[in-house]
Amino acid sequence: MDEEELKDILGKNIKFFRLRRQFSQADLAEKAGISITFLSNIERGNNYPQARTLCNLAAALGVEVWELLRGEEATDEQKTIIDRISEDFTKHVNIALETVYKQYKV
Repeated sequence: MDEEELKDILGKNIKFFRLRRQFSQADLAEKAGISITFLSNIERGNNYPQARTLCNLAAALGVEVWELLRGEEATDEQKTIIDRISEDFTKHVNIALETVYKQYKV
């Protein structure tokens, strides 16, 4: 495993655990004591946190540090959770758009 692959795995795992806990990036960033921009860069695999930040992220997510670094293929549970969150998000966006459209329809 090379450094880029490790960054990618870490970012995907942090995002998975964040969504599973139903945290926004702002929620997790605040709990871990980092900026939203830095968290976003970690989740996208662009940055790698220092050890203390990695420990803070794990603690905020309620997981062990090793779970954030685990390089396995996404489990069925992970895929199901991500799919459900995506569906719910799309549904809520569509409802919001319909509401706005109806309110401002001329």
